Amino acid sequence: MPEGSLGSQGEVTHHYARADRKGLLLFQCFTPAPGQAVDGRGWTDHLWLTKMDDCFNHKRRLNIILNNLTTDHSHFLILPFFQTKEEPTPLLKPPPKGFYIYGNVGTGKTMLMDLFYSCVENTRKKRVHFNAFMLDIHKRIHRRKQSLPKRRLGKMLTYDPISLVAMEISNETCLLCFDEFQTTDIADAMILKQLFEVLFKTGVVVVATSNRAPDDLYKNGLQRDTFLPFIDVLKEYCHTFCLDAGIDYRRLEMAAAGKLYYLSGQPGAEAFMDALFEELAVRQKSVTGPRLLTVMGRDVILKKTCGSIADCTFDELCGRPLGASDYLEMTRLFDTVFIRHVPMLTLTLKDQARRFTTLIDNFYDNKVRVVLLAAAPLDSLFVHSGGEDERDRQLLDDLGLSGRLTLFTAEEEIFAFQRTVSRLMEMQTESYWIAGDRSHSKKKT
Repeated sequence: MPEGSLGSQGEVTHHYARADRKGLLLFQCFTPAPGQAVDGRGWTDHLWLTKMDDCFNHKRRLNIILNNLTTDHSHFLILPFFQTKEEPTPLLKPPPKGFYIYGNVGTGKTMLMDLFYSCVENTRKKRVHFNAFMLDIHKRIHRRKQSLPKRRLGKMLTYDPISLVAMEISNETCLLCFDEFQTTDIADAMILKQLFEVLFKTGVVVVATSNRAPDDLYKNGLQRDTFLPFIDVLKEYCHTFCLDAGIDYRRLEMAAAGKLYYLSGQPGAEAFMDALFEELAVRQKSVTGPRLLTVMGRDVILKKTCGSIADCTFDELCGRPLGASDYLEMTRLFDTVFIRHVPMLTLTLKDQARRFTTLIDNFYDNKVRVVLLAAAPLDSLFVHSGGEDERDRQLLDDLGLSGRLTLFTAEEEIFAFQRTVSRLMEMQTESYWIAGDRSHSKKKT
């Protein structure tokens, strides 16, 4: 292929191409200094990948790319593809299709996935809550963007790190198991198709559990039309299976771990919780006091902690703008969390209720034990009423979206509430309480 030039961010970049033995074209480019002759000297070692779809079909080709990329990914660029005349390479055996298991709460989806995960001998596997996975994705994207050189005045900079992040993950693992696959955030929804398309094409197998059927993911979400192609990708690479026996197995009679759920109106409820906190604190090699958590550069203060125990109020955990990253940090530091003064959660408290479900999801996934003081029995804690429907409708009218968007429906909250109640039931059992005691694992190590 003859030398030529390509406009890149307003600059002229000379390039040439060479084909490796598999027919993959790699480009090597540089921008000459003013007056410098283009004589083949001074070429950078930056290799440029072409025809993403072709190379994603072959893990071998992907490894060629990853092994040749320099650490300075800020210059990575996808160029047009030029067909070679070499013989086509026979396709490698495609990876197996994954599974997307959905159904009502407590039907055994997570247990089934965990059994499968424990039987997989390949060490390049990862089991993660979907919230935590997406947080990691956004961190990686942010890190790559931060590594870019500062944009010069008047120069346009187009950079898309999503495919690079997906390739990075595919180089780390060949099996991803997701618990609670769901999409409620528009920032997640807009990148899922590109992210997972690359993961699937690079041979990553996905097994996921969800309360939602694939066609109901991100239902009523903003700009859902742009999300729908992801559903097609998911169906193409994963078998879908509904696991729904109509029984919530978490609600079956199991040995309780003692009194872990108190009602605000019960005489002496606060005193009982105080006594339980002191009983657990005696075993800690620490003093009771506040604790500072640093999460993604932000400070989060919990007023009362002792070692691996935290004693918090609902407002402290869910009444301020905290998210999955904050709750994940808490799961790292604490194995037992007291949550006091949990109100009845109506749709008027939609934001607080969403944080509470995210909190319990992360605590449950990491076997954190909870002791609650609430305004109502567990089955009555979530009330699917209230809200400011008239205000919401007026907002839609002002945005010109009436009749075309049901942004403020409570469907997602109802799904999440059902899951949270089911999980809180299990979190009061003796088996869960014992599994969450990290002092045993510390002794073993």
